[in-house]
Order: sequence, then C-alpha cells, then structure tokens
Amino acid sequence: MALPAQDQRTVPAVVLGDLDREPLDHSLADMQTLIEQHGHVVVVCSQAVPRSVEQRLRIVRSLLESDRIALFRPELPPLGLAVLARQLRQLASCDLSPGVLASAGRLLTHYIHAGALLGSVTKLDRIPVDLKSHAKSWVPGSQFGVLAHPNPQLVRMGPGVTLDGPEFDTSLLFAKGQLQSDWVTTALAPSWRARGLREAALPAESAAWWGTSKLIEFCAYLPDLSVLYQLVTSVRQNSCHWCGIDVIGDRCVFCSAVPPAHEQPARAG
Repeated sequence: MALPAQDQRTVPAVVLGDLDREPLDHSLADMQTLIEQHGHVVVVCSQAVPRSVEQRLRIVRSLLESDRIALFRPELPPLGLAVLARQLRQLASCDLSPGVLASAGRLLTHYIHAGALLGSVTKLDRIPVDLKSHAKSWVPGSQFGVLAHPNPQLVRMGPGVTLDGPEFDTSLLFAKGQLQSDWVTTALAPSWRARGLREAALPAESAAWWGTSKLIEFCAYLPDLSVLYQLVTSVRQNSCHWCGIDVIGDRCVFCSAVPPAHEQPARAG
C-alpha cells in the first residue's frame, strides 16, 4: 500500500507490518514512537487484511489511551486504498490540522474510481454478482470488468465494452496480477480520458479482495496536490465538541464522537 511518492513534498509512509503476529509490546512501542515523533497518526487499513490486524490496532489505541490515533478502513479495493493513502501523504505536507487531514480521507474517497479486470468472478463477494455472470465465469477465456467504487458495476468483456468512468480529469494507475490483457491501457484509459497512465506493483491484499489472482487492478484518481488541497479546504470545518480538534464531516476521526443532535445537519426523511 505504500506507493512511491509523486513529488519531493510527499510525506513518506510508515508500514506497520506483521501487526497481528508481533508481540503486543512491540506494537505499543512502535505506535508510541510515532505519536511522539509526529503528534498524530492516521492508520489507513485495508478491509482485506485479517480481522486480527484491526483488533490489534484497536487494542493498541485503547491501551495507549490516545485520541491522537485515527483508524481509517474505507470500502476501497487495495489499489484504490493505496492511492488514497498517498493522497493523504501529499496533503500532510500542507498547512492542514491533524483532524482535517485525517477526515479528508472520507471526502477524497468520493473522487476515486477503483476496479479490476478479472478472469473469474466465482469467488467475488465484494459486489453483487448475478447467477448468469457466475455461470459465464466458468467459460474458458472469460474476462469481466468490475467497478467496485463509487458505483458497483460488472460487465463481461467484449468488443467496445467499458465501464462507467469519472466525469472529471484523472490519472489512471494499474497493477497486473496473473492475467494477460491490454484492455486497461488500450480501451479503459482512452474511454475514461485519463491524463496520465502509470503501472504499480500489485498490492499483497488484492487477490484476497477480488477473489482471484487472475486480475489487473486499476484506479482513477486526482493526482494534483493543488486540486486536493482546494477540495479539502473548501469544506466547512467544525470543532469536535468532545476533544476540540478541528475536523470536516459529522464525526471526529480521532475520538469518534458525533456532534450533538442540534449541531448535526438536517436530513430529509
């Protein structure tokens, strides 16, 4: 998930490896060191990692009695999550408060289009797959284009077939698994009017997330720091009524407190 930096300003990532297998005191010491060095820590975690990883993170947060650790597990495929983590690293070089930076992840998620080209959907359980698609998945040579976010979509590959893409300028990142195809570069990228096209290493969690190793994962995203910064700073900021930190959105990402009912935005019934 630690993608290479796109510029010299991008803050390096800290990879918390083997969290669920190392001794608890090691996890506690590592996290305490990060807090002392940086003040606040935003942990971006894939939903494809074992549940024990999330449990370890919550135990560490509880034992440290710290409201300076934000746990973020958005419903994004691994490559999309890696892109989001890099965007937060880009923004970390700007004059944003820790709460605004951490809660920016929820906002930026809406601007990510993430999917994959799959050789099989028989074990895909992240988005709805009808029985007809399951049956076609057994046909040798079948391939499926799947959009997992923002709006789930599944199509069987054929001449001229593509997926619904973003309505704004993006760059496209792709990562190859054990599937041979040039569809992403020759068909998807032009149809999505991608301004840039780059290849990355396939995240370790991708095969588990998509249910197959025969895949090519892709993600369209906003690459420019100036655009990301403008998006984040254009949203109204609030102060958490519990811990006092500045955030955007209706929930504090550090203490998880929600604003009192009279402070929450009205919602239509």
